Amino acid sequence: MHIQSPKGTRDMLPKDSFLWQWIEQTMREEAALAGYLEIRTPVFEYTELFERGVGDTTDIVQKEMYTFLDKGGRSITLKPEGTAGAVRALIENKLYAEPLPVKMYYLNNPIFRYENPQHGRLREHHQFGMECFGVKGPTADAEVIMTVLKILGRLGLANLSVKINSIGCPVCRPGYHEALRSYLKAHFDALCPQCKERFERNPLRVLDCKETGCQAIAREAPSILDHLCEECDTHFEGLQVLLKERQVPISIDPQIVRGLDYYTKTVFEIIMQSPRGEMALCGGGRYDGLVKEVGGPDMPGVGFGIGTERIILELQNQGITPPSRAATRVFAASLGQDGRLPAYQLCMAMRDAGIPADFDHMDRSLKAQFRYADKLGVELMVIMGGDELARGTCKIKDMRNGEETEVSLADAVSFVKSTIN
Repeated sequence: MHIQSPKGTRDMLPKDSFLWQWIEQTMREEAALAGYLEIRTPVFEYTELFERGVGDTTDIVQKEMYTFLDKGGRSITLKPEGTAGAVRALIENKLYAEPLPVKMYYLNNPIFRYENPQHGRLREHHQFGMECFGVKGPTADAEVIMTVLKILGRLGLANLSVKINSIGCPVCRPGYHEALRSYLKAHFDALCPQCKERFERNPLRVLDCKETGCQAIAREAPSILDHLCEECDTHFEGLQVLLKERQVPISIDPQIVRGLDYYTKTVFEIIMQSPRGEMALCGGGRYDGLVKEVGGPDMPGVGFGIGTERIILELQNQGITPPSRAATRVFAASLGQDGRLPAYQLCMAMRDAGIPADFDHMDRSLKAQFRYADKLGVELMVIMGGDELARGTCKIKDMRNGEETEVSLADAVSFVKSTIN
């Protein structure tokens, strides 16, 4: 039997690791600049966390979760998104009692959703996300939006803009629900079966439906922006002021509701214009009731999530590659058997000095060692053996310009270090 990776999963190969590391390092640096610290939560949680937090009317809970019973008969779910786990950790570890705001990010976070695999959206993919707890005002909303824009900009992605909307709060949303139901009632027969179920439980989900017929109906639906309470309206206006002050290209899109039930007030998407049209790279928003819903104190929050694979796909589409450096910068080659042990010893000494170095494990000829080192992309070759070794020296060849230098063995490490630096 030929075993392959499961459908919707993908290997990260060693040759691609520098790309992932470049993206992750950029994310870490920008998150740190904004005062966010890393959190790591379990790959699986109790299913109830996502049913309560994400919402049982969402596609994620109804269709896409990997849920199973463990050996103790407990319902366990592989993490379908990152925010609920971060909220559970906040509550369980009483982080809400620390000085506010609580700022956290997660990186290379595996996310599992059982859906038809697409480019940049696999059944197992990896997310970077930021969560800010304890801030009621729109400054936190603006902060997370600005941070993800800086990350994408540093990676070389251009033509970015932000679509924003407000979906209200428990004060003003019930009135909008009634207005929306009144509108949808006249189109009820044309709704898809799932949206007919959503009609009573959560009509806002109809606006997020991907069915063509439902989308056409949603485009003519009343706007929630006409039903916001004073607090939500003030918050939304404040966010616009903050983003415009930073000259962020924004547009208001009443159709953005996001696919998760926990959102309140702000929802947003980062949009990129490309030859293939308008693409949403990232989404997020405010979730002021989620901490309380999961069992914690009444604490506001805001955040976003973005898929690493999606970023990689767009970088590849635009031909953007990071400045790569070979994993091995120096190769200690041996001329004959007499040079093997000295080459090994010099390689270890270079590693002790912090120099990425390697040597020949395979007992190749000197010519074959050069071919192998060339494939590795090394900068220097150190040749051990022959007359040089008898004189207590080695030959160092600069693979970038072909220059050769004879150096004493005692000075070889310091010479190599100064040359590659």
